[in-house]
Amino acid sequence: MKRLLFIVSLLATLMVAHGCKESELNDTVQCNLSNDSSSLHPRGPQFQAVLDNYTHRGLPGIALLVRDANGRWMGASGMADLDAGIAMQPCHVSKIASVTKLFIGVLVMQLVEEGVLDLDAPIARWVPAHYINDIANARESTLRMLLNHSSGIADVIDDQQFYLQVLNNPAKHWTEEELLDFVCGDEPLFSPAGDSVDYSNTNLLLAALIIEKATGRQHQDLLHKRILNPLALDHTFYQPHDPLPPSTAHGYFDLYHNNTLVDMSSFNTGSGNGYGGMYSNVLDMQVFIETLLRQKTLLPAAALQEMQTVYIGDEAENEFYGVSLRKEFFGKNRQWIGYGHRGRDLAYSADLYYFPDQDITVALIVNYGTDAKSDLRELFFEFRENLVEAILN
Repeated sequence: MKRLLFIVSLLATLMVAHGCKESELNDTVQCNLSNDSSSLHPRGPQFQAVLDNYTHRGLPGIALLVRDANGRWMGASGMADLDAGIAMQPCHVSKIASVTKLFIGVLVMQLVEEGVLDLDAPIARWVPAHYINDIANARESTLRMLLNHSSGIADVIDDQQFYLQVLNNPAKHWTEEELLDFVCGDEPLFSPAGDSVDYSNTNLLLAALIIEKATGRQHQDLLHKRILNPLALDHTFYQPHDPLPPSTAHGYFDLYHNNTLVDMSSFNTGSGNGYGGMYSNVLDMQVFIETLLRQKTLLPAAALQEMQTVYIGDEAENEFYGVSLRKEFFGKNRQWIGYGHRGRDLAYSADLYYFPDQDITVALIVNYGTDAKSDLRELFFEFRENLVEAILN
C-alpha cells in the first residue's frame, strides 16, 4: 500500500462534503495482564521511555513486546480509545494489517508440503479464466510470483473507484470477486511478470482464492484449523469472519492534516481476503513468529527454508520477499536482518520480526494509520528507527 496519498486526500475532501460516519467499533474496555515479569527486564525503562516520547509527541497508542537474552518485556503508552479514555495495554487487540500475509504464507507452505499446491505452477491452474484473461500479467504469473510480489499485477488498494465505494460504505464486507473486479483491465505495475518486485495486495487476494479452489475449503477456516487453534492464539481474530473482542483498540488518522485524529476504525479496505484483516495483540504475535522462526515447528525444515529464500528483491525500496515472508534490513547501516512482516493500514500499523543473529523478537502495534502521508507518519518512521536502535544496540 504505497500509493495512497491522492486517494486519502480524495477521501478527506469527500468526507468534509458528506460528513464522517462514526466508528462502528464499540468503546474499548480495559484488559488485564497476568504473570507479567516485565519489571525484571533491565532495559525495560529504556524501552518505555522511547514509547512515552512518541505518544507524547502525537502517536495515539503503542504496545510493544521485546524478547531477548534478558527475557520478555511488554509495555505500552498512550491510549487505546481516545474518546473513552482507555489507556493502551500490551493485552489490547489491534489491527495488524498486512502481517496477515505472513499467516497466509504459512498456510500456503503447509499445502505445498502436502502436494495440494505448487509454488511454480501458473495461477491459471486455479484462478477462473475470466480473471486470467482480464487481469494484466495473470496468465504469466505463478503462485510464487504472487507471494514474493514479482507478478506485477495491479494493486486493488490503488484503485480510486474502490476507495470511493469504501467512502460510501466504510464497513462493507468485500468478497474476493468484488475486489478482483476492480483490477480487471488495469495496467500492470511492470511487465513481464517475474522481472521486478512491486508490492501488491492483489497478490495475496489471489493466493487466498487459490487456497480455496485447491482445497474446497474457506481459507479463514483453514487458518483457524491449522494455525490459530493449534497455537492457542486466543487473542487473534480474522475480521470480518470473527467478531472482535471488547478489548480492541480504536484506530486513528490525521485525515484533514490539521493535527486532529479521526477515528477510522470502521473503514474496511478488504479485510478478510488474504491481504489484511487480522487483529491480534503483541503476546499472540510473539507466539506465532517464534513458533515459525525460532522453535521452527510450524513447517518442516525444507519448507521453512523455501519460505525464507529470496529470489528477487528491490534494494532501493528494501523490499525482499520469500513466500510472503519479508526479509528486512534494519539500522542506519542496514546491519541487522529481521524476518517477518509489517502492516500499514488507514488507521493501524504493526511490525512483527524475528532477528535470528541476535535471537530477538519484536512485536509492535500502533493505532495510527501510516498508509498515507501525514506528519505523524513521518514521526512513526522516526520512532521505528529509534526503537530498533534501542532494542538491537
